[in-house]
This record gives sequence, C-alpha cells and structure tokens, in this order.
Amino acid sequence: MSFWKNKTLAEMDTQEWESLCDGCGKCCLNKLIDDETEELYYTNAACKLLDPKDGHCVHYIQRFNFVPSCTQVTVDNVAELTWLPDSCAYRRLHLGRELPSWHPLITGSKEAMHAAGMSIRNKVTCETKVKYMEDHIVLWPLKDIE
Repeated sequence: MSFWKNKTLAEMDTQEWESLCDGCGKCCLNKLIDDETEELYYTNAACKLLDPKDGHCVHYIQRFNFVPSCTQVTVDNVAELTWLPDSCAYRRLHLGRELPSWHPLITGSKEAMHAAGMSIRNKVTCETKVKYMEDHIVLWPLKDIE
C-alpha cells in the first residue's frame, strides 16, 4: 500500500506518480527570481487554471494547450526543479525524505493538508487580476512543517 516506501521515483507507474501530488497548488504559483541574487520568491498569484479552493488544475490533461509554459514534473527533471517547495512530495522523495503526516496518501484526504496550512486554499488570487507581481510576494509557500 505504501508504494513510495518500496519504489524509487523511476520505478513508479503513472498512477502512482500522479498520486504523489498532494494537490497543494504551490507549484502553480507565480515565482520571481531576483536578477542580482538569483533568489527565488513565491507570490500568491496563482495560475489562471488553478482552482483556489481545491488546489487542482481545472484543465489538467489539456493544461499545455492553455498554458504552454506549464512545467510537467517528471522523474527526469525533478532534480532540476529547484523552485518546487520543500513540502512537495516529489522533491521530498527525491531528496530521500518521507511523505509528511498530512499527505493525502497517508491521511486518505486533502483535509489534513488544508488544516495544516500546507495548501493554497484561501491564500491566492488569480494571476489575471494582478498588476504588479512584486506586490504579491509571500513566505507561506516556503513552510515545511515536517
């Protein structure tokens, strides 16, 4: 049942891989990089396809048709995606960490994740409503409680 403990990311099938995503929505936030320091900043401006209550893409299968710049997390690029938050299951497993106790694969639902404050629920605004991205920098996506 705990396939993530017995398999590497490369050994997982498509269904297992997709189920690792906790649906927090943090990867769908716009990010800024300081040109001088190369420091990464998260904003609360979410992709126009992100459901702000459930944290899932409303057009996940066809998302590249709507947002060509969307990045698909794969076993081949997970190490390079340094913008993934530390709480991300793909990042955690890649780095040899366990899934957190609030993860839906452990709890059976997303409610523990939302209750722990680890999702975008009630914290974001749609990117189409943002004039200056710099005015929307936030720290909460960096939170990793375990």
